[in-house]
Amino acid sequence: MMIKPKTEVPQLDLPLINDARWNLAAQKSETFTILVFYRGLHCPVCKNYLEELAKKLKDFTDRGAHVVAISSDSEERAKKAGKEWDVPGLPIAYGLPIEEARNWGLFVSKGIKDSEPDMFSEPGVFLVRPDNTLYASAIQTMPFARPNWKDILNAIDYIEKNDYPARGGE
Repeated sequence: MMIKPKTEVPQLDLPLINDARWNLAAQKSETFTILVFYRGLHCPVCKNYLEELAKKLKDFTDRGAHVVAISSDSEERAKKAGKEWDVPGLPIAYGLPIEEARNWGLFVSKGIKDSEPDMFSEPGVFLVRPDNTLYASAIQTMPFARPNWKDILNAIDYIEKNDYPARGGE
């Protein structure tokens, strides 16, 4: 399934590693809620990507955006990532059911190493407007070639300054 821009995204309600819950409908961002789906604890590329994101959290907040990282990892694996990775302040949700990952149009992989879960979703970044419609997405089939956070921040600046509409929904 592919979610088209300007259409409503599936709802999400997931536990966070700080023992709270994260609910997409409850997000009251001024500009975007940015959902960063990552592969899980086993992925060193994800670790680097989320550590870079954590360094830029204030930049996103200053632009009225809320950010969350989401994986299909178990509670134990997600909390381990939260402790071992340098991601202070980054909301990390876990337990994304594989079917929900597919509802978001994410690719799904079977584990091929002992360190990997049996099944997990591949990466994706979604910019969701406050009305819960998709503005933009970038979906990968493997851990490489993800959008750069500086590029996304620059895009938010441009979008807001120029009232640039979502594209690709036709």
